[in-house]
Amino acid sequence: MHTLASFNGQIVDASSPHIPALASGAIYGKGIFTTIAIHDREPFLWDKHWNRIKRDSTKLEIDLEDYSEASARTALNDLIAENSIQNGRARITFFDESSTALWPYETKRRTSMLIMTSDMRPAAENFRLAISPHLINSTSPLAGVKSCNYLEKIIAKDEAKRRGFDEAIQLNERGEISSACTANVFWLKDGRLFTPSLKTGCLPGTTRAFVLEGIDCEEVEARIEDLRDADEIFLTSAGIGVAQVAEFEERKLQRNQHAVMKLIPSR
Repeated sequence: MHTLASFNGQIVDASSPHIPALASGAIYGKGIFTTIAIHDREPFLWDKHWNRIKRDSTKLEIDLEDYSEASARTALNDLIAENSIQNGRARITFFDESSTALWPYETKRRTSMLIMTSDMRPAAENFRLAISPHLINSTSPLAGVKSCNYLEKIIAKDEAKRRGFDEAIQLNERGEISSACTANVFWLKDGRLFTPSLKTGCLPGTTRAFVLEGIDCEEVEARIEDLRDADEIFLTSAGIGVAQVAEFEERKLQRNQHAVMKLIPSR
């Protein structure tokens, strides 16, 4: 993580931002975020990220009245310049600071915006993928939302790492492939590209959307057997771009540099 951050539009030391301990964002993790790749000093897929922020804020009733797209983009651009970033990643988080009925307190600010930056997150050269024992609930009100309430994802990914894997596929309550813990998943079989549909509860990732716009791909409700039979598997996110899986549950996969790998700017 870089030394400077942006908090409510002001450049500050990255260790200084805070929100009240009684705020909804602190007690319940009520907030939304997005991670944006930065290529040649420019935020990649900015419009898609901002549209998701607006959609998710409406769904969770997070007040963004004090933050326009222009002001958020200006704050991000200023931080990119201050941290001298050529290529890297940024996270924009909106914390709900409102009071709650169970633990009321006096509050002056409704929402805070934190922007922080870092280098790109390198994907392992021999990327190993597992199946997570932890399911995704496709009926959850948080399904498909990039919420700060992210602990389930972290627990699932940490469990895979303890077994020596880099990531894990999560199924939903119906046994359908949904996503990896912190990335979307694509797979190639007999020359056809597939990815889970949004009906599975997967997050509508911005990189996922970009791939779907550029390559013919079928959105499906598939079982884990379909992934086990895949010729190639790819994970996508703003943090890693496109990572090609070398090994899935101990099975070595082809690595033929499919066109999906060429869509995303090099990290």
